[in-house]
Amino acid sequence: MNHYKPPTKKPVNRVDWSDPHLESLLQKTESWKLDNRGNFPPEEVQIHVGWAATVGKPALLVWERDQAMVLETRFTLQEGEHIRVDSHQGESIRTVWGVVIEGREGNRAEDQANGVHVYWLHVR
Repeated sequence: MNHYKPPTKKPVNRVDWSDPHLESLLQKTESWKLDNRGNFPPEEVQIHVGWAATVGKPALLVWERDQAMVLETRFTLQEGEHIRVDSHQGESIRTVWGVVIEGREGNRAEDQANGVHVYWLHVR
């Protein structure tokens, strides 16, 4: 006897983007400048820009999940740039490759005082 039941389809929640209440709420959040820093213990890393880079530059890994990383640097990177991220884990080095998806100058007061840039990487 087989008791398998295929999953039932759940109704799709439709959003009315022209609803005045939703538009009002979205307008209130337009000026927010949120980032994921602060929820992840920062880790000092060395990044190598480009496929054949031999000299690393210091950076901070401030957030990581699945195939995404957020780095803080004191220098600029270009969108689309290939980056190698090396981090020390005990006696070994963890190496991850990624591509800069987006970047900007830091919004926080301490970011601006220290010339911090924030970059989102897609990890390969």
